[in-house]
Amino acid sequence: MAPRTSRRGAERGAVRRRRLPMRYLLPSLILVALMAMLMLRGFVHSEILADHRVQSPAASDRVPKEILEGGPVIDTRNGREDSVHIPDRKLVLTFDDGPDPEWTPKVLDVLKRHDAHAVFFITGTMASRYPDLVQRMVDEGHEIGLHTFNHPDLSLQSKSRVDWELSQNQLALAGAAGIRTSLFRPPYSSFAGEMDNKSWPVTEYIGSRGYITIVNNTDSEDWRRPGVEKIISNATPKGGKGAIVLMHDSGGDRSQTVAALDRFVSGLQDDGYRFDTLTEALKVPSAHTPVAGLDLWKGKAWVVAVQASENTTSVLVVGLAIIGALVIARFGLMLLLSVMHARKVRRRGFSWGRPITEPVSVLVPAYNEAKCIEQTVHSLVASDHPIEVIVIDDGSSDGTARIVENLRLPNVRVVRQLNAGKPAALNRGVANARYDLIVMMDGDTVFEPATVRELVQPFGDPSVGAVAGNAKVGNRDSLIGAWQHIEYVMGFNLDRRMYDMLNCMPTIPGAVGAFRRSALKRVGGMSDDTLAEDTDITIAMHRDGWRVVYAENARAWTEAPESVQQLWSQRYRWSYGTMQAIWKHRRAVIERGPSGRFGRVGMPLVSLFMILAPLLAPLIDVFLLYGLVFGPTEQTILAWFGVLAVQAICAAYAFRLDKERMTHLLSLPLQQILYRQLMYVVLLQSWITALTGGRLRWQKLRRTGAVGLPGAAGPGGGATQQPEMDRRPVG
Repeated sequence: MAPRTSRRGAERGAVRRRRLPMRYLLPSLILVALMAMLMLRGFVHSEILADHRVQSPAASDRVPKEILEGGPVIDTRNGREDSVHIPDRKLVLTFDDGPDPEWTPKVLDVLKRHDAHAVFFITGTMASRYPDLVQRMVDEGHEIGLHTFNHPDLSLQSKSRVDWELSQNQLALAGAAGIRTSLFRPPYSSFAGEMDNKSWPVTEYIGSRGYITIVNNTDSEDWRRPGVEKIISNATPKGGKGAIVLMHDSGGDRSQTVAALDRFVSGLQDDGYRFDTLTEALKVPSAHTPVAGLDLWKGKAWVVAVQASENTTSVLVVGLAIIGALVIARFGLMLLLSVMHARKVRRRGFSWGRPITEPVSVLVPAYNEAKCIEQTVHSLVASDHPIEVIVIDDGSSDGTARIVENLRLPNVRVVRQLNAGKPAALNRGVANARYDLIVMMDGDTVFEPATVRELVQPFGDPSVGAVAGNAKVGNRDSLIGAWQHIEYVMGFNLDRRMYDMLNCMPTIPGAVGAFRRSALKRVGGMSDDTLAEDTDITIAMHRDGWRVVYAENARAWTEAPESVQQLWSQRYRWSYGTMQAIWKHRRAVIERGPSGRFGRVGMPLVSLFMILAPLLAPLIDVFLLYGLVFGPTEQTILAWFGVLAVQAICAAYAFRLDKERMTHLLSLPLQQILYRQLMYVVLLQSWITALTGGRLRWQKLRRTGAVGLPGAAGPGGGATQQPEMDRRPVG
């Protein structure tokens, strides 16, 4: 029994291992649902499966003479070849291509005013979108006929496509009004005498499916918009004869049709004409048959699905337009304020105040940073500003503390503690620091000699409580590293210039930031309430009335994740932690003073552009894909390149400000296609975690120690290639 139990346990374990993670499954389902809605919307807007070809005129020698010389009602059911005329002094008004939300109600109003009935030949696409108008037609005594679903020329279609057009049209009618109809008018049809060898076989086949084909013998030609008088003249039969009159309630501006209809009906009623439905005029049973059971529910479900797709995609389109406008406005504001920031801090004679020369305490929280810590500490010792270095070993198991102690470097101390997390390690470091200015960095980061000096100069202004440095990606040689490099230079540092000018800096990067000890003490130090302790402490500084500024020359080279899994883990923690921080400080929105200012300026900006806008940004790519396949391809491509051009301009300017090589921007288009998708899904997963009340644990990234100062070598220097086994992602 034991081996069998073990085997079953192993099988259950294998099933669990094969289960698709929720972070992949839910975003995939949402994406599939969004694409399905978009495809459904495109389908009912005749953007998908639409065929706009029209058959050229053909010979009519195979069309029966009785049909060519007969009336506009053609019955080919059960092999018949009959045609029927409309009795004298009776007119059957017919309207094609609707229902239309603007013109159909006006047509119905005119008919109701004159107590006249008509036949509406509806398309499935329009009936699916405006089912209430179809129901109104039936309720007011009008008759419904089919005009196909997508309005193709059926003489160019296969029998299966003809069947599909009819069944889909009936499905839409069933969902809209709960009926079926036996009346049918082919798109692009004309008089019976215009029937040819291409259209006649279709008419025969339509009859075999149980439909009566209705053409016309009086064409108002309202689709040409020739003027009200001309429409009335074209629609008026000669000599008191009966007729089927062709008009349109959709397909463009029908104002002339509505105006002509009012006068036409009134005038001919005075002349003794009756305006009836087709079956009323012929005194035969109604063409409508009630639908019940499964067919009715299928029709209702179809209409509900179409309405859901219409409403959802309409909201998304509006949301996309709003977000797009805001993003473009943000790009413009970011460029403008970045220019102003650069001119401000780079002008000759600019100073934050008195020069800062006093010693600084540099805190390095470290957990299993054996591969990186030596380079980090060596870069600090080479600083041109007086410092003490405190490495807080947070329960490392790889000998991180021992490596630092064995270096025996001056002004470098190690503080050991049981593993308690980064905030606790930083607070422990602050408690052990000797000086009033505190610099914080990550254990995988390398400082330039001038970094500390540049970072603390803004403290010459007594209102400054914290300073954000310029974090840069050190391992940018790989494609994923280059993409993060673009993101850091453009998305982070250009943003920080803008936020500096607006006095609402949202985050001091953990890789390079500085604080006044007094400011840290007033806000309670680093908190472990969120996974984004850097954002949390920055917002707390603002709420306490301190200025937070950006020091562009305080450069720090950090090791970015080198695999998709590591990048996912890092950004998941960042985005989720940012949400936590915003929620924690939500009362700032209603408070007064500095807290209220940040709450009503900084927090909306952060929420909109770091959380909400990126969540909707995938719509750009979804609509791009849809436009390339089904929409106006050229306009779609131009729009995408337009957005890319705006981003490229911002990126190029950011690279110029940071004196970076432009060659990395060659991967920008690919970044927009691939890298952004990963960021979208990460943010979506963070939303899911937040909304479901999930708790995300700290996720340690595997380091390679491959980052050093540009152009340096040896300890604290250049990038050394590590064995492949060292680059494996965290499991």
